[in-house]
Amino acid sequence: MTMTEQSPDLQTHWARIIVACLLSLFGLWIISGFLPALVWAVVIAVAIDPLHVRLRNRWPTKSGHVLIAALITTGIALLVLVPLAAGLTRAVTEAQAVGSWVNAARLNGVPIPAWLQDLPFGSEMVTGWWQDNLASPEAAALQLHHLAGADLVTHTRLIGSNVLHRTVIFAFTLLTLFFLLRDRDAIIAQGLRAGDRLLGPAGERIGRQAILSVRGTIDGLVLVGIGEGAVMTLVYILVGVQHPLLFGMATAVAAMIPFGAALIFALVCLLLLGHSAVTGAIAVMSVGLTVVGIADHFIRPALIGGATRLPFLWVLIGILGGVETLGLLGLFVGPATIAVLIMLWREFLETPASAA
Repeated sequence: MTMTEQSPDLQTHWARIIVACLLSLFGLWIISGFLPALVWAVVIAVAIDPLHVRLRNRWPTKSGHVLIAALITTGIALLVLVPLAAGLTRAVTEAQAVGSWVNAARLNGVPIPAWLQDLPFGSEMVTGWWQDNLASPEAAALQLHHLAGADLVTHTRLIGSNVLHRTVIFAFTLLTLFFLLRDRDAIIAQGLRAGDRLLGPAGERIGRQAILSVRGTIDGLVLVGIGEGAVMTLVYILVGVQHPLLFGMATAVAAMIPFGAALIFALVCLLLLGHSAVTGAIAVMSVGLTVVGIADHFIRPALIGGATRLPFLWVLIGILGGVETLGLLGLFVGPATIAVLIMLWREFLETPASAA
């Protein structure tokens, strides 16, 4: 067959590829606002798949699959919404108290705490700054002016808009999760077929590595974070922190990011110092840093590194880089992406030159 006979088929082939790429990019642009919901649904489905499979095996009928998908989706919704509702209720109560404190501070100033006099160093400097900026009503009103008036209204509107956007994303995440669970077998079969056609034998290995990475990351981040939150909740109760359960939940969430729990420890310590509980603040910081050190240097590397076959440095880069790029979703997508890339790199190095 001559080149002139081949050229129409070749042109048609490239035309199909170009049209498919353009349509794919256009489709991604259209659904770009809902991509986080789709990816979150996939991450959750991968994480709970072992439990889901066991339940499907017990009720193998089609109606059983639909019921199981609905129950799991409802359970996840409650798991997120119940603590969130409790936290919002507490936040509203605390916001009223903070508003009253701000008004009192603007009228009367903020007295210098007694514990500032007991600081081992910097006591005079901090006391002087407090005296100049918060002790008198005029100075306190100047420092706290941004917590009232038009600025507060603007911030409230921004928060309300952000909450509405995240509510819509969460609703679509649950909807997508339901269909992923209901049609699990068909979706997996389609994914395997597409991976085989696009990537050959490597397609299934890439998918398996990504799934193992997501599960390992969830074990290393979510479960370890919950463990840190549970331990610190006991510490908060023992040292007399106000609202220890709320701070414990905040610690668990922050602990999902390596070294993130230290921010909550610092906040709790400041609140304790504000009530002159210096010993309690020292205890929280000491125990907290010990727990974070053990979790981030021993437990997490074993859980995540064992599943992804990655050194913890690359795990940390994947987590932090993912968070910077994708927000909370990057906690799980980042390490999985790095794990797949490292797997492909290792296979490339192990492939003989003649085979390449």
